[in-house]
Amino acid sequence: MAVAATAAPAKSTGDRPRALWRNRALGKIVLLAVAAAILIPLAHAKWHSGTWPGALTVDLTEPLGKATDWVIDNRDSHPLFLYFFGYISNAVVLSVRAVYLVLLAAGWAGVTAAAGLIAWRVAGWRLAASSVVALLVCGVLGMWVPTMQTLALMVIAVLVSVILGAVLGLAAGLSDTMHRALRPVLDTMQVLPAYAYLLPVVLVFGMGVPAAVLATVIYAAPPMARLTALGLRSADGGVMEAVTSLGATARQRLLSARLPLARKELLLGLNQTIMMALSMAVIASVIGAGGLGDRVYQALASVDVGAALAAGIPIVLLAVILDRVTAAAGERMGSHETSPAPWKWGVVALGTVVVALAARFLDRLDWPDAWTVNIATPVNDAVDWMTDHLYSGVPYIGGTADWAAHFTTGVLNPVRDGLTWLPWWSVLLIVAALSWLIGTWRTALTAVLAMAAIGVLGVWKPSLDTLSQVIAAVLVTLVLGIAIGIAAARSERLERLLRPVLDVFQTMPQFVYLIPVVALFGVGRAPAVAAAVVYALPAVVRITTQGLRQVDPAAMESSRSMGATTWQQLRQVQLPLARPALLLAVNQGVVLVLAVVIIGGLVGGGALGYDVVFGLAQGDLATGLVAGAAIVCLGLMLDRVTQPTQRRENAGKGA
Repeated sequence: MAVAATAAPAKSTGDRPRALWRNRALGKIVLLAVAAAILIPLAHAKWHSGTWPGALTVDLTEPLGKATDWVIDNRDSHPLFLYFFGYISNAVVLSVRAVYLVLLAAGWAGVTAAAGLIAWRVAGWRLAASSVVALLVCGVLGMWVPTMQTLALMVIAVLVSVILGAVLGLAAGLSDTMHRALRPVLDTMQVLPAYAYLLPVVLVFGMGVPAAVLATVIYAAPPMARLTALGLRSADGGVMEAVTSLGATARQRLLSARLPLARKELLLGLNQTIMMALSMAVIASVIGAGGLGDRVYQALASVDVGAALAAGIPIVLLAVILDRVTAAAGERMGSHETSPAPWKWGVVALGTVVVALAARFLDRLDWPDAWTVNIATPVNDAVDWMTDHLYSGVPYIGGTADWAAHFTTGVLNPVRDGLTWLPWWSVLLIVAALSWLIGTWRTALTAVLAMAAIGVLGVWKPSLDTLSQVIAAVLVTLVLGIAIGIAAARSERLERLLRPVLDVFQTMPQFVYLIPVVALFGVGRAPAVAAAVVYALPAVVRITTQGLRQVDPAAMESSRSMGATTWQQLRQVQLPLARPALLLAVNQGVVLVLAVVIIGGLVGGGALGYDVVFGLAQGDLATGLVAGAAIVCLGLMLDRVTQPTQRRENAGKGA
C-alpha cells in the first residue's frame, strides 16, 4: 500500500507536461501566441494606424440613397405599393380601428369587467381584483383613452405576431432545414435595434398605425417562433413513437400529440410576445402609434417626468397584468386540469355584456373627469426638489451630476480612448482570442467576421464608442446583479421583497428609464449607461438567484459536513456549480445593455445610437441602416464572446 501510495505521485509528475499540453485552453493560447507572433509584425508594418483603413471600407450611401429615392417616387404609383403594401396597410388600419371602437362601445365599465372576469376565469379572484384595480388606476391617472388606443394596437400586433410566429415555429419545428435557415433570421430580428428598422417601415408605409403595427410584429414575433419550434422539437419521443405505431398520419400526429405536448411552450411564447409588443409601445409612438407611447415620448422631449410617469404607469400595469394572466394560463394548462368548466366562460361573456349595457343606459361610457388625479405636478415638484438639492453641491458626496461627470471622465473616457488607441487588427485578435478560448474556431471566426464587417461599413470609431459604453454598463450591472442575486439566493425573505420590484423594472418600457436618469444626471453618455444598468439588472439578479438555488443540495450538505464556512461554500461550491447560469446572466446582461445604450442616443449617448436616431429623424436610410447593421454585428460579436459553445466530448477523451 505504501509503495502504491508513493508511486502514484511520481507517475502524475511525469505525466504533467503531457497533461498540460492536452489542456484545451492552454493549447489554444499557444496557437494564438504563435499566430500573433507571425501576424502582428506583418499587420503593424502595413497598417500601423489604429483606425480602420479607408481602403477596406465600402460606401453604401449611394445605393441606399437611390433605394430611398425610388421608394419615395413610386410609393403612390407602383403596383407593388398599390396592390400589396396598400392592402396590408388598409387591413391593419381597419383592424385596429375595429378593436378600438369595440373598446369604446364597451366603455370603461365594460372593459374593466371583462378584464376582471377573464382574470377570474384563468387565475382566480386575486388576480381578477388586481386586474380591475390596474385598469381603474389607468382611468384615475387620466389615461383611459390613450390606454384603449395602446390596447387596440397591441391586440392586433400581438395577434399577427402570434400567427406569424406560430407558422414560422411550426415550419422550424417540423423541418431541420427550416430550423437552420430561420435561426439567423430570428437572431437578426431580435438583435437589430427597433430604431434601425423603423426607417424602412416608414419609407414603405409612411407615418401612422400600419408602420407601428408592422414594426411591433417584427420585434415581437421571434419569441413565439422560437418557443413554438422548441416545443415541437422537444416532444416526448416515447409518446410520438406510440402515436406513430397506432398508424396516425403526419397531420394526426401534429394535432393529437405534438401540439398538445407543446402547449406550455406555446403559452410561454404568447407571454413573451405580449411583453415584447408592450415594450415597443413607446418606440412605435415615434412613427405615429399614438396612445400611451406618444405621451411618454412627448414627455421625454420636454423632460416632463410627471407626465411621463402618468403615461408610463399604465404601460407597466398592462404589462404586469397580461404577464400574470398568460403565465397563470400556462401553469393551468401544464397542470393537466381535468375540469374545463365551460360555464365560466359563459359567465365572463354575460357579465361583460350586462355591465357594458348598463353603462350605456346610464350614459357612463366615458371615464368621468371628476375621477381623475393629476400626479404630474407633485411629481415634477419632487423632481425639481431633487434637482435643486441632489444634482450638485451636496456636501462630502457631491451630487448626481458630479457622479455622472466623474464616471464619464474616470471610466467611460478611458475605456473608449483605450479601445480607439488599439490598432484595428489587435482588436480583431483580442476578439478571436476571447471567443476561441470559450468556444470553438467557428464561434471565433463568426465573432471576427462580425467585428470586421463593422470596419467595412465605415463605422469603426462610433462602434468602439458604443462598445465602451456597453463594457462599462455590463461591468456595473454584473457587480450589482451578482451581488444582489447572491444575497437573494441566501435569503427567501429578500427574494420575496425584490420580486415585485424586479417585475416592475422588467416590464417597464425602455424609454421610461431615460426620463428619471436625465432628470438626475443630465444628458450625456453616463445617463445612457445608468438607464442600461437599471434595465439589465433584473435579468441578471433573477438568473443568478435561480442558478445558485438550483445547486445540488448533496454538494452543499457534503461541504457543510466537511466544516466549510458560508464563504467557502459560496466560493468553492455554489459559484463553480452555478457557472452555466452565471455565464447566461453575463450574456443576457450584454444583450439588454446594448438595447438601451442604443436608445441612449436620444439623451446624448452618441455613437451608433445617435446615428440610428439621426437616420430616422432625417429620413436618411444609409446612416440609419448602416448603424443598425453595425449594432447587429456588435451584438453578434458580444454574444459569441460571452456565451460558451456546447461541445460534444471526444470519444477518445478518456483514452
